[in-house]
Amino acid sequence: MAKRRRRQKLPQDPIQVTIESLSHEGRGIAKVEGKTVFVDGGLTDEVVTCRYTKIKKHYDEAIVTEVISASPDRVTAPCTHFGVCGGCSLMHMAPQAQLELKQKSLAEQLQHFGQLQPQQWLQALTGPVLGYRRKARLGVKYIIKKERLVVGFREKRSPYLALLDSCSVLDPRVGQRLADLSRLVATLSIYDQIAQIEVAMDDTQVALVWRHLAPLSLADKEKMIAFAKANQFMFYLQSGGPDTVTPLWPEQGQLHYQPETGIDLQFSPNDFTQVNASVNEKMLQQAMTLLALSSEDKVLDLFCGLGNFTLPIARRVKQVIGVEGDASLVQHAKENAWRNDLQHVQFELADLTQIALQDYPWAQGGFDKVLLDPPRSGALEVMSQLAALKVKRIVYVSCNPATLARDTGVLVNEYGYQLIQAGIMDMFPHTSHVESMAVLTLA
Repeated sequence: MAKRRRRQKLPQDPIQVTIESLSHEGRGIAKVEGKTVFVDGGLTDEVVTCRYTKIKKHYDEAIVTEVISASPDRVTAPCTHFGVCGGCSLMHMAPQAQLELKQKSLAEQLQHFGQLQPQQWLQALTGPVLGYRRKARLGVKYIIKKERLVVGFREKRSPYLALLDSCSVLDPRVGQRLADLSRLVATLSIYDQIAQIEVAMDDTQVALVWRHLAPLSLADKEKMIAFAKANQFMFYLQSGGPDTVTPLWPEQGQLHYQPETGIDLQFSPNDFTQVNASVNEKMLQQAMTLLALSSEDKVLDLFCGLGNFTLPIARRVKQVIGVEGDASLVQHAKENAWRNDLQHVQFELADLTQIALQDYPWAQGGFDKVLLDPPRSGALEVMSQLAALKVKRIVYVSCNPATLARDTGVLVNEYGYQLIQAGIMDMFPHTSHVESMAVLTLA
């Protein structure tokens, strides 16, 4: 039987270190007797004291306790809960420094995973750094020891919910109402059976989906309806999976947004939409420009969702086909195309990790250009198929620079494509999350 390695005891005394650089997720990197220490809260060139939080075989982890010599990039966090709430990790860093960190992360990932460097770097797409988030999942928990109902996000490095009364990155229509939501839940008969609240917003409306693990009483529903009416919220109930979501008040209602002037997309509160409306609009316009669309183009939009890119493309080309693996999103995309009276578009349901594009009749004629916006896992299975279709121009929208680098590396190193442009989009300010866009052409 293998011996269990004994856990090393954490040193109790704080130590002083100099931060040499930052990791991709924004933690400071220091050396102590030759061993790497990741220091949460440290910035490059700072001298800090820190205490150990984890001892590992090849590296240690620590957290800043005092800043002795501060970086010029250090700022006062605009949220009083920073450092406790785990939702944001970079609020101690100036917004411009955050952009530079994300740009560096993208460049290093492209080089590491794909041995790539774009011919030109795109200017970062930015928007508001506070109150920008329109989609979120709020945890709900009754803390017995504190006799308090909590609504919010998890603590940093902890499974427990942080004691929040507000959130500065959430749209203030909800971000400033966390305490009110807590008080509402506390009045319900099943206050300890509300698991989470899904938040979805458009320009004028707020929808909250309440996940409840036990039936609500008539009195509970009346209290929730009164709150929804008073605050002009849309309330939905969810007793099980996503297919159990039903409106509580009003009986009928619909969220919608305009990705660009003249197009209106309706969506349900549990549909995937981009969290940052301002950056989404800029991202869309940049993608349209980088695709270099013409009226004779036939375009393929993979992982198309509701048609966020597909429908604007349809206004500019001969034909666009959107492909998505979620049946409900495909149905909603079709409805949005009909509602916007767009004729040059069709949507197809297909699992893009399993299919061969060339086996489908709608792909037989080939495509001039492709836009793809895959999940974090990327689109490795699709790369060889795009090469087989001999697509001349590809715009890749990514929420994970590592998989973007891997996938584009395949196209460049195995199939003769060139990485023309790449750049970041700051969809999630104050976090280490990096969204990016790349343009590839067939040499």
